[in-house]
Amino acid sequence: MKVLSVVGARPQFVKLAPIAAALAGTSHEHVIVHTGQHYDPDLSDVFFSGLDIPAAEVHLGIGSGSHGSQTGAMLTALDPILEAQQPNWVLVYGDTNSTLAATLSAVKQHLPVAHLEAGLRSFNRRMPEEHNRVVTDHAADLLLAPSDIAVGHLEREGLVARTRLVGDVMVDVCFRVRDQVLEADEVPASDQPYLLATMHRPDNTDDPRRLEDLVSALAELPLSVRLLAHPRLLARAAAAGVVLERGSITIERPLPYRELVAAVLGSSGVVTDSGGLQKEAFLLRRPCTTLRTETEWSETVREGWNSLVPDPHLLGHQEWLDTPTRSCPETAAAPYGTGRAAEAVVRELESHVALT
Repeated sequence: MKVLSVVGARPQFVKLAPIAAALAGTSHEHVIVHTGQHYDPDLSDVFFSGLDIPAAEVHLGIGSGSHGSQTGAMLTALDPILEAQQPNWVLVYGDTNSTLAATLSAVKQHLPVAHLEAGLRSFNRRMPEEHNRVVTDHAADLLLAPSDIAVGHLEREGLVARTRLVGDVMVDVCFRVRDQVLEADEVPASDQPYLLATMHRPDNTDDPRRLEDLVSALAELPLSVRLLAHPRLLARAAAAGVVLERGSITIERPLPYRELVAAVLGSSGVVTDSGGLQKEAFLLRRPCTTLRTETEWSETVREGWNSLVPDPHLLGHQEWLDTPTRSCPETAAAPYGTGRAAEAVVRELESHVALT
């Protein structure tokens, strides 16, 4: 069996790591194609090296651009690669333009597509990622869902026959790295409690007034804020004249995954608009405030570890900010699996390859 993985953005590299490891323990051929959607070394190279991911056989070097131009460039570049490789599976990850482009290229060449992290829904049609998810799920041949809620979404859309519950591969890598960090005593020691923060989504960064309101709210928090500044945030803040480093805020570069896990473990909590970091905070049992009106990871809210706070003026009123050592509700819930999802993915690809 030949599996061709198409990735291009930071969250996809993290998901790729356990899949690459699981396939390496088999006789199957695994070809990695990197679109270059994230090309900053802090968002790309450090994840390949830090998570022991084999180098991509093909690097398209697409780079940034509007959604249309970026997706179109990827389609143009992917068509001859998929035609030449003729894999048994084109494996796509998550919800980026790389996901959509690889799916469209594959299905138009009648190549089977498996979608890892299928069934997520924010129900916010302003998000480009939401359209990418829905189109990919309806085009793909095999839908690898991370949770029961994701399975339910796919069932309601008439896709249950193609759906398999495998768990979330992010759990695999998060738990492995967590154990390594704890064993090596790499959790940062600090006398001053801190929050770990990220912010990059267009709804939070493209409107100068909202960006200023969010930064002001973070700056006024009673705890030190380590803001890991995505290139998008830096560019939008500079263009709008918004000063990021002020008050409680210290600006840092995005962290390699192992350092990110250590930073979350050392924190009093997380403030973010990222999908992945919400889930990582839950897995590492740190309270999270999400700067959005909705989340794809509703299980984190249901279990009491994540609060949706879209209004910047309410950010400082989060109860747990006043008691940074407070515990969220104790839970043994594992809605995303126990860390063996990559093995389940490989089994599903093997069992369905003859049917495609």
